[in-house]
Parts: sequence; C-alpha cells; structure tokens
Amino acid sequence: MNTTELRQKDVAGLKTEVKELQKAHFGLRMQKATQQLSNTATLRSTRRSIARAKTILAETIVKQGAK
Repeated sequence: MNTTELRQKDVAGLKTEVKELQKAHFGLRMQKATQQLSNTATLRSTRRSIARAKTILAETIVKQGAK
C-alpha cells in the first residue's frame, strides 16, 4: 500500500493495517527460519511498510490533536 492510500485512512484503519503488516512480517520471519522463504527482500519491504504506516499513524494522531 502506498503513502497516498495510507493517508486517506483514519486512525482505526491505520492501526488495523499495522497489525496486518506485522502478522505478515511474522509469517515471513517464520518462513525464513524454516528455510522456506525464497525471496528475502520481502522481509525488508514489509518492515519498511510497517514503518511507513506507523509514521503516518503518528502524524494523523498529532494532526487530530492539534485541531
């Protein structure tokens, strides 16, 4: 999910997105541990997507607090 799509979501939507990404990242880590993951670059992209979603979530919370 790109940044513009994330910015259109509300706080609850962003929290669910972060949880889903964390679950996906955990699954990928387990696949890597059991030697089933062929493309390890997905770990990096998932980790960065989590960071992106958390950053936008924090920005949204601050923006709503300022109003």
